[in-house]
Amino acid sequence: MPRSTAQSRPVRLLLSFVMLLSSVVLGVLATAGPAQADACYTWSRTLSQGASGADVTALQIRVAGYPGYGGVLAIDGSYGPATAAAVKRFQSAYGLAADGVAGPATFSKIYALQDDDCTPAHFSYAELNTCNTTWAGGAVSAATAKSNALRTMWKLEALRHALGDAPIRVTSGFRSTACNAAVGGASTSRHLYGDAADLGAGSHSLCTLAQQARNHGFNGILGPGYPDHNDHTHVDHRPSRYWSAPNCGI
Repeated sequence: MPRSTAQSRPVRLLLSFVMLLSSVVLGVLATAGPAQADACYTWSRTLSQGASGADVTALQIRVAGYPGYGGVLAIDGSYGPATAAAVKRFQSAYGLAADGVAGPATFSKIYALQDDDCTPAHFSYAELNTCNTTWAGGAVSAATAKSNALRTMWKLEALRHALGDAPIRVTSGFRSTACNAAVGGASTSRHLYGDAADLGAGSHSLCTLAQQARNHGFNGILGPGYPDHNDHTHVDHRPSRYWSAPNCGI
């Protein structure tokens, strides 16, 4: 018996060491912060009402599709009641605790939804600009046009999710003056600003798209029944609300 005990002691020590090492590794994994999103953006603090800064602006862009019926969330870097309400709707839409506070769980969901270039997973810059590769030649600077398109995409992502995550087909986005003229667009078209998208029928009818868009931060909605819009639904970020899709009850 003494000999057997002496022989088993090294085995017990080895097992103890393995268990200790495993607990250390698991502890590190358990306490590590949320994984970085990608090459795009990572939040470094929990955000709630009263916060302000560039990280709030980045959050607002991503939850701007959840302002409530007829609402438009200001992208102003100030975490007020409207931002908290939008965060709550975003959280509820994805089965998170809806407390209006943007913390690790909320950011993790956003990370899962966004690509390396900050676009949402189901839309791309190329999809929102078939006119040119520079975003130049419109009614605003190239940088502003591209930024406007990013905001449009996040609202479209919210619209897509609300409609069961079935694909949404974008048929037109940013247009330069030349591209706009080539398709017969109005001289004041929001496409020149990069903040408009035309949506074609596909997984959803044009009327379904127009009706649901009212919940996702679009001031401009034009669809079936409005002149020259019977083959698509148009959404944009114009300064004041104008909705007209008579065939859809709008």
